[in-house]
Amino acid sequence: MKEHMDEKTQARYQARAQIVKAMAHPTRLFIVDELSNHGERCVCELTEMIGTDMSTVSRHLSVLKEAGLVQDDKRSQMVYYRLRVNCILKFFACITSVIADNAERQEKLLL
Repeated sequence: MKEHMDEKTQARYQARAQIVKAMAHPTRLFIVDELSNHGERCVCELTEMIGTDMSTVSRHLSVLKEAGLVQDDKRSQMVYYRLRVNCILKFFACITSVIADNAERQEKLLL
């Protein structure tokens, strides 16, 4: 007989999925990477780096903030963002390892 996930387990996986979904966009991955490498950045700096309008960048930051990945700090007219937790960098390292492994397996197919 198969056992089903209880509500607590289901809620835990739902919370994990929300975080993964929040990062599932190249621009948001760039933002997280940029904040991890340089600490905090203001929206205007990120907007210039990404090359899009401020409202689009603000929406991406809002998704990341809602997922608990970044936090903001308003200073007069400027809003600065920084990572809430640095453990996300381990996730990036894991992704890089998967990409390298995939490339290695693909290369072996060509030989």
